[in-house]
Amino acid sequence: MREELQGRAHEAVALALGLGASGARAHASRSRALETVVRDGVLEKAQESTSRSLSLRVWIGRRCSGHSTNDLRPEALRPFVEEAVAITKALEEDPFQDLPDPALYQGRPEVDLELADGTVMDNAAAAREAWGIAASEAAHADPRVISASTFVSQSHDIGALVASNGLSGHWEGTSLWGGAEVTVRDEGDARPEAGFYGGGTHKDRLPDAAAAGREALARALERLGTGKGPTLKTTMIVDPRVSAQIVRRLLGAANAGSISQGRSFYAGKLGQRMFAPSFTLLDDPLVRRGDGSRTFDSEGIAARPLPIVEEGVLRNVFVDTYYGRKAGLAPTTGSSSNLIVKPGTRSRDALVQAAPKAVLVTGWLGGNSDATTGDFSLGIRGHIVENGVVGPPVGEMNCTGNLVELFANLMEVGNDPWPYGSARVPTLVFDGVQFSGA
Repeated sequence: MREELQGRAHEAVALALGLGASGARAHASRSRALETVVRDGVLEKAQESTSRSLSLRVWIGRRCSGHSTNDLRPEALRPFVEEAVAITKALEEDPFQDLPDPALYQGRPEVDLELADGTVMDNAAAAREAWGIAASEAAHADPRVISASTFVSQSHDIGALVASNGLSGHWEGTSLWGGAEVTVRDEGDARPEAGFYGGGTHKDRLPDAAAAGREALARALERLGTGKGPTLKTTMIVDPRVSAQIVRRLLGAANAGSISQGRSFYAGKLGQRMFAPSFTLLDDPLVRRGDGSRTFDSEGIAARPLPIVEEGVLRNVFVDTYYGRKAGLAPTTGSSSNLIVKPGTRSRDALVQAAPKAVLVTGWLGGNSDATTGDFSLGIRGHIVENGVVGPPVGEMNCTGNLVELFANLMEVGNDPWPYGSARVPTLVFDGVQFSGA
């Protein structure tokens, strides 16, 4: 399959050049996915899908356009490329359009990141259903449970990337994930719900079914008796299960596209201290078995660890080649891989026990943030902490402020990064956060 996909990508690039393109890049891929859903112990859905696609970018001088197709048959490829070239010829020139400098392809890591587990797709439908039933049984271990839904999903992806200026590469990856969502009965019409899921690139990353069901149930029961939180300004402790979300919001404007368009609070800040010395953030694409790992990015730029923040100082932002030219920044990579926050020395529980007064955030409930200024307003749910003791659950609260100021007031980082997903972010403790509620 890899050879077939690489052949299609090479063929598409060759066709484009033969039809008058000055440059071309093709990405061919195949994906197979399976999912099983069990609701309240009964199989609800068993689904399998397989897809193939080819995306093509064509350059004619400084004109450029992108196109995609799901039809990879040899007889369908030529008319697809002909249309792509014809459309590109009709476009206006863009002085910043060009293929990446081939030097950026050099130095691609020759390392096996172990992103594909050959046994993942052997996980049969019966095994997925059994996992879901076991998780569902564990999630129903309390009479207040109204319903519980569990899922197992697995996938195998393979692809190739080819460019006319010397790039040829491929990748392969698998994933296996499972989880549960539980709704419980509370006073009146309240129906708290919560969930748990986990997984990764290899079969051994799938959580134990009963443990997943119990964890989802425990999180739902934690929400029983939720009241409206108070208005106050105090310490905010962000649980590691949800801490990655606030870090991703912080990075929303950390890219050359936003900077070139005047929509980023990172503009002109490279090399400056923006955040607390306790904050160090690395983008590392070379984590073995990492969910975001890769040896090259979508443009073919060779992967390497990229320090984003070092002890509060901004070192890099995400820079693709197009917006790098517009913003006058050297290319790094256009997107994140594995985000790793340098951990501290204490666990979430130890940090909570040390807090005389705090809000422990266990969930984000929407909101917004301004990429230009960093101002934010986010809904939260969690618990009030008094003298190191976690109190009853609270909701209907917002926290407001500015992202730069928030991370400038990062007091401490925990030692407990959440183990699932492409972000390894521990408990985060912020000083002086404004909350609005009752």
